Amino acid sequence: MKFDEDLQIVRRPTRKVKVGNIFIGGDAPIAVQTMTKTKTDDTKATIEQIHLVQQAGADLVRVAVPDEAAAKSLGWIRLNIQIPLVADIHFNAKFAMIALEQGVDKLRLNPGNIRNEAKIRDIVKAAKERSVPIRIGVNAGSLDPDIKEKYGLTPRALIESAKRELSYFDKEDFGDVIISLKASDVRMTIAAYRLAAEELGDYPLHLGVTEAGLTRVGTVKSAMGMGTILSEGIGDTLRVSLTGDPVEEVKVGWDILQGLELRRRGVNVISCPSCGRCDIDVVPLAGQVADAVGKITIPISVAVMGCEVNGPGEAKSADYGIAGGNGISLIFKKGEIVARAKPHEQLDTLMNVINEDLAKETVKTEE
Repeated sequence: MKFDEDLQIVRRPTRKVKVGNIFIGGDAPIAVQTMTKTKTDDTKATIEQIHLVQQAGADLVRVAVPDEAAAKSLGWIRLNIQIPLVADIHFNAKFAMIALEQGVDKLRLNPGNIRNEAKIRDIVKAAKERSVPIRIGVNAGSLDPDIKEKYGLTPRALIESAKRELSYFDKEDFGDVIISLKASDVRMTIAAYRLAAEELGDYPLHLGVTEAGLTRVGTVKSAMGMGTILSEGIGDTLRVSLTGDPVEEVKVGWDILQGLELRRRGVNVISCPSCGRCDIDVVPLAGQVADAVGKITIPISVAVMGCEVNGPGEAKSADYGIAGGNGISLIFKKGEIVARAKPHEQLDTLMNVINEDLAKETVKTEE
């Protein structure tokens, strides 16, 4: 673990790579990204999904490019979105060249399935001419056959695959590179990124546990894997890979970063697990509070606590809070009791306090 005296995670120093209108690496915030689940050449559906993930907090988005129709759709998509667009390229180098012509902000190349050095170097030359960065996206499921035969399915195999690809990039003096080393095995993923931090120089690292699974299991695996790596100061961007809605991927990504205090967006609801000591019905109340504050993007914390054991202390530590009592709940703001409310009034009372402050912040911003 790498923490400073204030328990802030000390990030590994990396180079800063420009991707469209954002940066990855260096002192830039750890970027949250996702991938669309639509057919890319269905541009209407793809653009709509990108708008949804942007609203959820995605900093950039990747789209699949399985064929020429998808590649030729990228220009129109790029014109109709506000976040950087990444083209995901597998097998066919031609699609990477078309994607660059269409104006994408970044390429992802899988070194396991485009193995012709000349073609890779042609892509790198074209990307360099356009100042488009490339992610070397190593995946345990698609390693070079000779590397897999030599090293087996191991973290070392992932590292050697990245090193081979980097050697081609180095011949073209191309340094706008981001690297990922993903596996569905959490332990392998952690080990690979630790090796990368030691052996792959100062390239920014894109984190992910690939093919993590359905929402519940995938969220747990992603949090374990990426949370461990991030707590060691490793990682500059992340994508949560879930079998489901990409909006959920973005939400989980933000939850991981907020859980480690690496970034904050919107409201962090702190709620007790509930037990026989509770004087209020915490479970539905916490859900109601989460729904009520769901559209707030200002980073604040709200505590929903059920009894006098930890309730007042936790509520005081949050920006706002409810601490349950026998018939009367206490409403806190910045550590101070600002109101008392009966059970049927507590949600409205809390939200009135929060909304009053948000209205003041809006006035300040406008001035």
